[in-house]
Amino acid sequence: MRVRTGSEPRTARSPLRIRFWLGVWGLIWAGAGTAAFALAGRPGWAAACGLLAVVVVVDLVVVRRHIRQGPHYQPGPDIPPYDPGDGRPGGR
Repeated sequence: MRVRTGSEPRTARSPLRIRFWLGVWGLIWAGAGTAAFALAGRPGWAAACGLLAVVVVVDLVVVRRHIRQGPHYQPGPDIPPYDPGDGRPGGR
């Protein structure tokens, strides 16, 4: 059992693989919405879905980068909680 430090809101870890697959699911739906609205002659809604698809792609790139960075962003159960310090370089 892990000891709570009280800093969990700042140091919470995102389940990146779940976030990645939910992003893929959202990208599929945004792409389908873009195509469906474009075929239905609704350019405003098609543009909104297209913009959402772009945002999802950017999020997927960021998540993929964090996954590749290793335990700092995707720690295992044996990695202790990350302490971000106080924001100053080298400071705690």
